[in-house]
Amino acid sequence: MHTTTLKPAGRSMGQMTRDVVSLFKLRIGVLIMITALVGMAVAPGPAPSFVQVLILAVSVLLASASAGAFNQYVEYESDRLMARTAKRAFATGALPHHPAWLVLMAVLLAGAVGAAWVALNGVAALHVFLGAFFYGVVYTLWLKRRTFLNIVIGGLAGSFAVLAGAAAVDPALGPLPWLLALVLFLWTPPHFWSLAIANRDDYAQAGVPMLPVVVGPERAARTVFVSTVALFVASLLPLAYGAGPVYAVGALAGGLHFVHKSWLLARNPVRATAMGSFFASLVQLSLLLVAACIDAMLR
Repeated sequence: MHTTTLKPAGRSMGQMTRDVVSLFKLRIGVLIMITALVGMAVAPGPAPSFVQVLILAVSVLLASASAGAFNQYVEYESDRLMARTAKRAFATGALPHHPAWLVLMAVLLAGAVGAAWVALNGVAALHVFLGAFFYGVVYTLWLKRRTFLNIVIGGLAGSFAVLAGAAAVDPALGPLPWLLALVLFLWTPPHFWSLAIANRDDYAQAGVPMLPVVVGPERAARTVFVSTVALFVASLLPLAYGAGPVYAVGALAGGLHFVHKSWLLARNPVRATAMGSFFASLVQLSLLLVAACIDAMLR
């Protein structure tokens, strides 16, 4: 295995710490952790203890961190070819590309799954593992460079977080957690395809067959719009299974905003509208998750 030992001279301990922390993609990890906590909140059943809530949050965050670091470890060479990722620590050589990192990632994942198994239950632990496995292995190793459907299947990683949270309350998993998992699954493609349209040249240069690279930005933008409409419809389905008016407001407000921005993208597929659609997806998901959590607390 080729390893990179390049290390810039004179780097402070603070810089090295920031480099290590950046490996774990904590912003994504926190979002996935929040989806798991929302899954726990909406699941019918006895209220979990503070320790169980804490273990779920930490387990999902650590599993996500492990998968995020593995993604950067595997892709350090292709990351150098993309402006968006060229400054990552493995890509620049700020951190050595050494197999010892794989041991750390494995320990993080094993600790996360083990803690969920002991403090929660086996079903929750399985979904914690599957979330990391689908992002780290299925998406990063198997699909990303083979098919434009990479992010569609890889998007299951977020769905498993919802199911992990719900399973911590009731391993039987009722319809509401499954529907929220479906929403997360349908959210991922238009979210990442919007970003891919904005960064199409980067992905093409790195040889990654993201949808806009394969079919062109115009067709990809139309696909984003259709996918967003499907997401919006799916986000309303929980209303038939116990979700209340607060959830309805969040789903409608966020969903219509995302649909509008994706329509603008479909009409004019340029970087500005693509980033508008990308940020709208974040607004939509944030409103949905907050509304689902508040709605669950009011029931």
